Amino acid sequence: MLIGLMVLLICQLLGEWVVLALELPVPGPVMGMVLLLVGLVIKRQVPDLIRQPSEGLLRHLTLLFVPAGVGLMVHAELIAAEWLIIMVALVVSTVVTVLVTALVLKRLTRKLDMAALEERR
Repeated sequence: MLIGLMVLLICQLLGEWVVLALELPVPGPVMGMVLLLVGLVIKRQVPDLIRQPSEGLLRHLTLLFVPAGVGLMVHAELIAAEWLIIMVALVVSTVVTVLVTALVLKRLTRKLDMAALEERR
């Protein structure tokens, strides 16, 4: 389990390096998850070595939101001053996310329907 946790942390570190080297506007841990995903897609399975520590982290995911909650409390005045911009950003991003998800779902179901039709022939 310790080795699996080390693999996850190495992916995060590699993500940080990639972001710094390429000056990408993406958080390092997100890039690390992308690198981990690419590795798992290439392997075509999730080894137990990585699955066990991942499930352990997911079990305690709520604890990882504590720093974000503290940040909200620390910056409450700034949030109160910029509440309109924050609300507009939240609403617009939510609408865009729903629209993109709907378009992707529509496209995928169309492909699945066409594949099903071809199988019947």
